[in-house]
Amino acid sequence: MTHHVSRTQMVCAREIEFDLDGDVVSNIRFIGGCNGNLKAISKLVDGWTVEKIESYLLGNTCGMKPTSCADQLAKAVRREYEASVKAVR
Repeated sequence: MTHHVSRTQMVCAREIEFDLDGDVVSNIRFIGGCNGNLKAISKLVDGWTVEKIESYLLGNTCGMKPTSCADQLAKAVRREYEASVKAVR
């Protein structure tokens, strides 16, 4: 299991922390942002695979922004997963 910290872009949350065990994401924590909503998202998707998180959250927007904290989570878990797969090769 590896721990990751990802900086966000264009959203209220500044960072997202999470663990990856293969393609399974756990221990998600948003720094900043809408505390209650982001805690709920973190609990709901805990234990999901990168692919499942993407299927539900990728492309989600917030107001007039082209992204959201949920979208940023989907992008971050994919990016870190792909980097970990490359590192193993």
